[in-house]
Amino acid sequence: MSTAPILFHWTGEAMVPHRRFQKECDRSFVVGEEYRLAVQEHRSQASHSHYFAAIHLAWMNLPESQADRFPTEEHLRKYALIKAGYRDERSIVCNSKAEAQRIAAFIKPMDEFAVVTTFEAVVTVWTAKSQSKAAMGKQVFQESKNKVLDVLAEMIGTQPETLTRNVGRAA
Repeated sequence: MSTAPILFHWTGEAMVPHRRFQKECDRSFVVGEEYRLAVQEHRSQASHSHYFAAIHLAWMNLPESQADRFPTEEHLRKYALIKAGYRDERSIVCNSKAEAQRIAAFIKPMDEFAVVTTFEAVVTVWTAKSQSKAAMGKQVFQESKNKVLDVLAEMIGTQPETLTRNVGRAA
């Protein structure tokens, strides 16, 4: 089955798939079976655009001491997502500290956005959760947006409200 949402129309009695999804529904669903249907609220394009503009503004205002650490806005966004808790975490226990350092050095180039750490003989890898519309609904996106902007504001030494207010001025 496709991971993309299927559009339905409520007739007042039944949910009917839009014509362009009929073949996919015929392949994916069995007549007589029951399926859960969840409402997926659309995210505001204005909120989405504001978010990425704020990331750009924060990136442009990073202190020199952090500028080299985040060569692109995407590096900064994914780091802030990880720091804000919107991450996947994997750990591996190694036989020694030296082995953990070798494993970490091997893993790091696999994902330039991942945060890879070692503590004693444990390697931990954090990767940012996707904020795509398919992966993150309206409410979770808004929550992650607010927390990421909090992280970014702290990194550049300002209040979150100041960062978001200055987005329009910088445009």
